Amino acid sequence: MDPGLDHEFAEFVTGRFSALQRFGYLLTGNWHSAEDLVQASLAKVWFHRKGLRSTGALESYTRTVMVNTSTQWWRRKWKGETPTESLPEPAAPSEFGTVDDRDRLLRALDTLPRRTRAALVLRFFEDLPDAETARIMGCSVGTVKSTISRGLAKLRDHHLLADDPLTTAAPTGGQSNDR
Repeated sequence: MDPGLDHEFAEFVTGRFSALQRFGYLLTGNWHSAEDLVQASLAKVWFHRKGLRSTGALESYTRTVMVNTSTQWWRRKWKGETPTESLPEPAAPSEFGTVDDRDRLLRALDTLPRRTRAALVLRFFEDLPDAETARIMGCSVGTVKSTISRGLAKLRDHHLLADDPLTTAAPTGGQSNDR
């Protein structure tokens, strides 16, 4: 480590941090993201500081790194989508629903046999594939699929869930949920 380079870099950070943070704010539109951007960019610049000719080059390189890092973050966040003024309406109700919906579902689940309830909980609430559910329950994948099928049929017919569109929807077909 070169103490001269380290001291020069520390002076640069101390003297230019506010300006870099303002630049980061203009790139991100958010002060917290701007701080994160400056810190991430300075960490990247730290490793390449020896190849730079002057303090002027250090600032220019830091700003270039900030622009590139901001662009990478934006691409990751949006994945090609464009932001809109308003959020779209959700396609389906929240997976958690209201307290009443959860209570009705829990009471309906409580009426099922324990193994059926366990299969449904493992498969849909824990989001495990059929094979993993079968391994945990100590049975075959076919047994898990038939148990889940019978359990869902009972829930669809259950009086507590009779008006619930999530349980009365048509089945999606014979697709396997194994991943």
